Amino acid sequence: MAPALPTVDIVIFGGHGDLAVRKIMPALYHLFSQNLLNQESRIISTSHTPLSHEEHLSIMRKKLKEHLQNGFFIESEWTTFAACLHCIVLDVTQTEDYTPLQDLLNEYPKRDRVNYLSTSSSLFGDICSSLHRSKLITQHSRVVLEKPIGHDLQSFQEIDDQVTAVFEESAIYRIDHYLGKDTVQNILALRFSNVLFIPLWNSLYIDHVQITVAEEVGLEGRLGYYDKYGAMRDMVQNHLMQLLCLIAMEPPSSLNGDSVRNEKVKVLKSLRKMSPPEISQKTVRGQYRAGMNKGSSVPGYLDEGEEPLVSDTETFVALRADIDNWTWRGVPFYLRTGKRMPKRYSEIIIQFKNVPHSVFPKGGKCIQENKLIIRLQPEESITLSIMNKVPGLTQGIRLRPVELDLNIPENSPRTPTAYERLILDVINKDSTLFMRRDEVEAAWVWADTILQTWQEDAQPVKHYQAGTYGPTSSIALIERDGRSWHEE
Repeated sequence: MAPALPTVDIVIFGGHGDLAVRKIMPALYHLFSQNLLNQESRIISTSHTPLSHEEHLSIMRKKLKEHLQNGFFIESEWTTFAACLHCIVLDVTQTEDYTPLQDLLNEYPKRDRVNYLSTSSSLFGDICSSLHRSKLITQHSRVVLEKPIGHDLQSFQEIDDQVTAVFEESAIYRIDHYLGKDTVQNILALRFSNVLFIPLWNSLYIDHVQITVAEEVGLEGRLGYYDKYGAMRDMVQNHLMQLLCLIAMEPPSSLNGDSVRNEKVKVLKSLRKMSPPEISQKTVRGQYRAGMNKGSSVPGYLDEGEEPLVSDTETFVALRADIDNWTWRGVPFYLRTGKRMPKRYSEIIIQFKNVPHSVFPKGGKCIQENKLIIRLQPEESITLSIMNKVPGLTQGIRLRPVELDLNIPENSPRTPTAYERLILDVINKDSTLFMRRDEVEAAWVWADTILQTWQEDAQPVKHYQAGTYGPTSSIALIERDGRSWHEE
């Protein structure tokens, strides 16, 4: 018999913001419709704008129909789900505004509580302090923090200190939605449940690793946020670092939260610190100019706002990272991310070394290195590129590369979203796919060194045309090492 689903009160601060209506609420709807969320649970959205209950439901219904895939909004399902929805009007910075929330939550004082902070991280301290002063934090309370938390190590620590002042570390869930993707979790399954890969996963057999997160879109109305953070803070310090950790970490003793995170911290602390000359040579920061996207002209970064902008914020980063430990010494990790690239995709390439000696004709020139290709979006897949004989009766053995599809066909009509996985884990108190404080600190320490050098040395951004794969210097970055970016 399956264990009973816990009844939980979920409070979404910033409950009418873009993230809440586009990702969080649809994820909760899907969990509810799959009977993974107890129907007695309550979902409480906070709003700074006065709203009636009927207006709140009308907005949520409209947004769900807009953001759910076709066919997944069912009127009868919505009617049942809507009974769980509540709205509290409050200014999150004013403790006295929390009284209506206090009255609602105290109807069930022993119920599990999830406080989801879908706001700017600058408000995290105010919200947590107000929850504490309102006596709304119990032994059953948890808090979810959306990235990025701060814009450097110091600001992260200042914000996190305010959170840890009222919540235990075990009750804090720092979210990175990339870790909720099925294929990202499949990296753990692939690495630690298949003896085939275990002896090969090191510098003896792996030549290098590439991690690319390419975005086709521009700013999508986020100019105010993005110009403050840029690609290094927005993508590299969190998403790409997490993917690097999952590839490079040693096997944990178990898949509980601390065991996995202990190994990720070891990787982050083993990242080689670069000197200013090395940063100049091993990093590229770019900014897109006007170009073409799917046959239409698109503006450059500086023209995305209502007024022309003067900014050197990077929209593209490519860099080489090195891990100084016994397993990965000498294996470069090439990271790349950018906006306004030709297409949206995220992938990890594990490129193995070539055979030491070819027994085939032409001196083995036709032999290509094996590659493990892990695609995260838009489609999720894992393939292994190997060499195989060309069929036929021609003289000798001719080779060609082929791809082995390592995916299991899905019977489900829909792949669960990353937010479904992560919210369910919060409800079930599973912290494996969330970041611990020392993990975030270690990532910031490494990223800050690069960011500070860029600023102090006034390293200019390299411009690239929208619709291309970044500045030409990013190609030179990897080609100097005798390698090239994997592009299909």
